[in-house]
Amino acid sequence: MNTMNLLAAPTDISSKDVPLREDIRLLGRILGDTLREQEGEAAFDLVENVRKCAVRFRKTHNNADRNELEKLLNGLSPPDTLSVVRAFSFFSQLSNIAEDLHHNRRRRAHLKAGSKPQEGSIPLALERLQEKKISAQALQEFLNTALISPVLTAHPTEVQRKSILDCHLIISNLLSNRDRLDMTPEELAVNEEALHRFVLILWDTRMLRFSKLTVEDEIKNGLTFYGHTFLTEIPELYADLEKQLKKSYGQAFNIKPFLRVGSWIGSDRDGNPFVTDDVMRDAARRHSAVALEYYLAETHLLGIRLSLSSRVVEISDELKEFAAKSPDKAPGRDDEPYRRALIAIYSRLVATAEKLSHRVEHLRQVDKNALPYPDAQAFIADIDILINSLNHHHAYYLANGRIANLRRAAEVFGFHLAPLDMRQHSDVHEQAAGELLAVAGTKGYAQLDETARRSALLIALQQGKPLAADLKKFSATAQSELRIMQAAADIHALYGRAALPNYIISMTKGVSDLLEVALMVQQFGLLDSSAEPALHINIVPLFETIDDLRGCGSIMDQLFSLPYYRQLLKSRDNTQEVMLGYSDSNKDGGYLTANWELYKAEIDLVRVFEKHGIELRLFHGRGGTVGRGGGPSYQAIRAQPPGSVNGQIRITEQGEVISSKYSNPEIGRRNLETLIAATMEATLLHHHGDDSTMPEFHRIMEALSLDAIAAYRKLVYETPGFTDYFFSATPIREIAQLNIGSRPSARKATDKIEDLRAIPWVFSWSISRVILPGWYGFGSAVTLFLEREGESGLKQLQSMYDNWAFFRGLLSNMDMVLAKTDMGIASRYAELVPDAQIRKNIFGMIETEWERTTQALMQITDSTSLLADNPTMARSLATRMPYIDPLNHLQLMLLERTRAGENDEKLRRALQITINGIAAGLRNSG
Repeated sequence: MNTMNLLAAPTDISSKDVPLREDIRLLGRILGDTLREQEGEAAFDLVENVRKCAVRFRKTHNNADRNELEKLLNGLSPPDTLSVVRAFSFFSQLSNIAEDLHHNRRRRAHLKAGSKPQEGSIPLALERLQEKKISAQALQEFLNTALISPVLTAHPTEVQRKSILDCHLIISNLLSNRDRLDMTPEELAVNEEALHRFVLILWDTRMLRFSKLTVEDEIKNGLTFYGHTFLTEIPELYADLEKQLKKSYGQAFNIKPFLRVGSWIGSDRDGNPFVTDDVMRDAARRHSAVALEYYLAETHLLGIRLSLSSRVVEISDELKEFAAKSPDKAPGRDDEPYRRALIAIYSRLVATAEKLSHRVEHLRQVDKNALPYPDAQAFIADIDILINSLNHHHAYYLANGRIANLRRAAEVFGFHLAPLDMRQHSDVHEQAAGELLAVAGTKGYAQLDETARRSALLIALQQGKPLAADLKKFSATAQSELRIMQAAADIHALYGRAALPNYIISMTKGVSDLLEVALMVQQFGLLDSSAEPALHINIVPLFETIDDLRGCGSIMDQLFSLPYYRQLLKSRDNTQEVMLGYSDSNKDGGYLTANWELYKAEIDLVRVFEKHGIELRLFHGRGGTVGRGGGPSYQAIRAQPPGSVNGQIRITEQGEVISSKYSNPEIGRRNLETLIAATMEATLLHHHGDDSTMPEFHRIMEALSLDAIAAYRKLVYETPGFTDYFFSATPIREIAQLNIGSRPSARKATDKIEDLRAIPWVFSWSISRVILPGWYGFGSAVTLFLEREGESGLKQLQSMYDNWAFFRGLLSNMDMVLAKTDMGIASRYAELVPDAQIRKNIFGMIETEWERTTQALMQITDSTSLLADNPTMARSLATRMPYIDPLNHLQLMLLERTRAGENDEKLRRALQITINGIAAGLRNSG
């Protein structure tokens, strides 16, 4: 009996990927054994038969293989269906673990071999800076003003439960130990037993949430990544950066904490009625508690380890004085000043935690009279006393070790842990601001034109009168928003302004949208109305639709022309942040046009900001999928227009991408390093030649974009029956029933595509293997361009691919998407559409465009297959697709049965698990 057949790894792989194959075989064998033990031999054989049939159909797409597969699946009982679905879903998860481990393995092997630094690494970025003669002064100026911030959001595409993710981490660590440690046969056997145990736990753990996630759940889940990765790896990353800079330039650099991980979880109200003022206060409190708990644990550990005796070393006078004031008077520690000082620090941290209303577990006796720290800087000052003393008696290895990392953590995370962003839709602000202005005497604000609105808002702002003294006089909506403002002011008072630095306005349409928020925050002291008005929070417009992107430069030009707003910006270091939305622009205009309009918007913003002498910071609202702006961050940042990065960039990290990037500390650190390297290169190497000498490329892109958006909108918004097709041929309604997020899936209770949120729109197309938002329209655009331009047109497109990072990245991401599509499987989803004519017409349009797009891509890249330039991804998909495909086929069968009225609980559960499994296998599905 071959236990490896169930999860066989591909045999056509290079020698360097042999360890990956072996890991997959090991996990496959263990999963197969677990399946046999828990479900029986018949269940194992059934899973294997389904896999073989799915592989045959993938190769042939012929009706005979299709009929055989359908016959097998339609004959499954509900319990058998559930077992088969769970088996393929868990393999997808285990395969991902092995793949992530292999990436780490390959990187370590590369470093051990002393090979040239890898793309996306800090050493390679520094090499490139030196090749271009970038001076140490220019690099220091970059470090002085840099801000790099991945921002975690709770957007609902993370389908895994935390219990499952925790189990993944343990399995990953066990597998990693086999690779890193020189184990004896007995130790290997013990390790394998542990793998068996945790695969068994995985098998016996339910995959699905039975209750809808609350915002509190999302906050808790988001905070786990600080413990897994951020709190430990970011300080280590800074220490490594210091060493690399000194090695490359032969001098020390002053590095302020420019890498900060932000969050929207618990403070993003756009479309989520469950984020209230109390929830936002709780989010800030929970974040702060995680930081204080970490500092307490590290201080306690240092107190155990720093047993240095003043009878042996000559400590600094400052430490002598500090230790003498310690509440610790134990005679046995009389000559251990570091321990006594750390007990004093620990006592003050406990007092700080209690002041901030945190419940902390005391790890040691503390001074009940200890004063809380007023801020993190006072905590850092105490740590510096110890570090300076260690340096004083030449204990450099200790001074630069764990205590240095604690100091850096305190610099980065403070007592607030992460900067939270508030966000709300501009329509809500309009109502609240209108009610405030009514108190000031301006009635009918909603009926005013843009010019009149600005005038009314500026008058009220400059008068600075309190307009929200009695909240009971306002509507429920306005009361809710104004209470949020009060909560923000309270958070500033308790944790500092760094705890809540940004306010984002969704669907910004005009200057008045920013002034409305200014009026609202003014009511609670977040805008100081003195003779020189000062903002204590950044007001950030978010431009999302195609029209908004086209108009954002003009809006910002008008905004900066207001003397009052220019005064406000002086208090924000003369810096204005602008957020660009990738998701809604894609749903509005398609993949190619959305990306081109985003690029043009950045060029326009750079021009406007330079005109007014304002510093630009862009915030990229990217999703996990290419259809929502996803794809490799390194290439995306380097492909930005010249002048648009300028040392500062923020990027959203959403859904399942957060766990894939940051649940493993080594992978997390690598992803953070990549952001630093890309920002450094995009800022200091400029790449001005990409644009300033190539206006012809822009002309061609404009022509392609016009044809692409026409093809996309013709399908999505102009083809009769398209909405019916979408709701039938994708699992959109079933996805809405998953408990994967606290936010509703649609803005309004309608079936209009316009009202559907971009996330479920993309997620549905991904699960059904069409992934339409990541490519549709490109093929038509290229076909029409080549008809007009002839053979020279192809050479122009190939030149764009070779010489323009933006276009190359656009096609590279599309290449990855097309490799994950499967028109054979998509055709089966199309059969779920009841109306035969609609089905034939719309699927015919999709399939034809897919053929055009694939052909155009291969022509331009001069390739004979997809992923020809990305063999790592090609091998990865070759490993995973034999186990994703069966889940699609099983899902189709389950959709047919449940939509036909079969009301078996096991079938419904199996259907939801297929969504879970396909999403895990595709990795960036939402």
